[in-house]
Amino acid sequence: MGQRAITKNSLFYGDNLDIIRQYMADESVDLIYLDPPFNSNRNYNVLYKDESGLDSDAQIVAFEDTWHWTRAADNQYHELAAVGDKAGRALENLVDAMGRNPLTAYLVMMTARLVELRRVLKPTGSLYLHCDPTASHYLKVILDMIFGVENFRNEIVWKRTSAHNTTTRRLGDITDSILFYTKTDKYFFSSPKSQHDETYIEKFYKFTDTDGRRYRLHLVERNQALGIRKNLIYEYNGYTPTYGWMMEREKLTELDKLGKLVWSKNGRPSRKIYLEEVSKPVKGNLWDDIPSIQAQAAERLGYPTQKPLALLERIIQASSNPGDVVLDPFCGCGTAVHAAQKLGRTWIGIDITRLATTLIKSRLYDAFGLEAKKDYNLIGEPTTLSEARHLATQNRYQFQWWALGLIPARPQGGQAGCREGKKGKDKGIDGIMTFQDDPKGQHKRIIIQVKSGKVKSGDIRDLIGTVEGEKAAIGVFVTLEPASRDMEMTALNIPKWHSETFNRDYPRIQILTIEELLNGAKVQFPGNDTTLSKAQREQERPGEQGALL
Repeated sequence: MGQRAITKNSLFYGDNLDIIRQYMADESVDLIYLDPPFNSNRNYNVLYKDESGLDSDAQIVAFEDTWHWTRAADNQYHELAAVGDKAGRALENLVDAMGRNPLTAYLVMMTARLVELRRVLKPTGSLYLHCDPTASHYLKVILDMIFGVENFRNEIVWKRTSAHNTTTRRLGDITDSILFYTKTDKYFFSSPKSQHDETYIEKFYKFTDTDGRRYRLHLVERNQALGIRKNLIYEYNGYTPTYGWMMEREKLTELDKLGKLVWSKNGRPSRKIYLEEVSKPVKGNLWDDIPSIQAQAAERLGYPTQKPLALLERIIQASSNPGDVVLDPFCGCGTAVHAAQKLGRTWIGIDITRLATTLIKSRLYDAFGLEAKKDYNLIGEPTTLSEARHLATQNRYQFQWWALGLIPARPQGGQAGCREGKKGKDKGIDGIMTFQDDPKGQHKRIIIQVKSGKVKSGDIRDLIGTVEGEKAAIGVFVTLEPASRDMEMTALNIPKWHSETFNRDYPRIQILTIEELLNGAKVQFPGNDTTLSKAQREQERPGEQGALL
């Protein structure tokens, strides 16, 4: 693709630093939203520990998904420091003060990426960095150095949950920070609006029409403070105001015809002002009207750090126009991509996990009917057998997660948002599919094994044992290399799975090659696939943001 402006929706798999440098041209993006993977659902109090093994006295609330000071981090740190600009000097001071530890390694990683993100941002563009209290203050220092203190616009406080009991001797964290910066002072911004407060409505819009519309009354005649307007003194419907009307006769007559005048007992008219005719109040930097995604929410996909669609819609509408380019370099389960597609923006999503791209592909298809390669660019994933072989030689775990995404199946050993998957003992289970084939709504399991090397009939016997031991309905053997005749015969000799609901038999043990999966082959099973949560079907709309609650 080369380093040029991306004009088609694009989903990239890989390290966002490499992708931004390789593919993205200077000043080609209108809006950047990023929610870096430093945080997770669980936090721990850990020592601020230097990677050399020395402890410092300070403590910090750190998170499970941390970064470590590796040789790569050290090389990147020296590269940034050698530039000698404000960001490099700030980073040097932070590392000198805090040592080489997971947090400073994270700041090095973020600094390198934020430098590149500023490069690709248009002069009229904006950046929103979503973070938590653990690192927000450090990130703000880095952002000040890269974008300039004068281009800091807001720290938006998002109240993601209500206050709750905590067992620790501290206050519970119920907010996130979203740091809002622009590249210059010539940026696009449309102030988000909030809903009218119910107390305000009850106090000032006391009246209700027969159709349920709320309104207040406003006098249509001038008072003494405004003074007399002789040209507006005229009789209407038997009433002549002392100081004159607020408008010409033609306008007053029009309001009357529309049924917008209310006459009091003494014959004085007032005008109806409907609630929907009044501009909604501008939202400040406290966003307390968009709750986090609850367990039973329709949009929930099972991704632990998934953000509400309404939150991303608000950001996108505040700092971009239809047709603008929106970039999310840590796109996770694709909420920013989803919101951008819904609102008529061009989007670019990047993530370094195969599971994330699998979820996004499923989400785009379920919500909009979009298919990879046909409706948007899909870059970084193998599309041929030779590319699959190359991936297998590079990283067998990434190959495994990519292969599971072809089915698609959920990696064994964690929630959908895990960044590494399970590398330890997995009882012969690499992935899980679930389906519903039961009048009572119970879910059946399909066990997936993935092999990237040489295979033999003994591997099928092992899968049979795992399926029986786990009481699963079906077992699927995914192989990069062709299956031998002995393997196929071993699988065929196993009694089939019978669906009582559909009164049909299905192969109990199924063998699928990577080549077959690339050509569209599917696992055979009855009922409804419940492996990945389905996104709701959407109508793309470049207009107003929908209801928040």
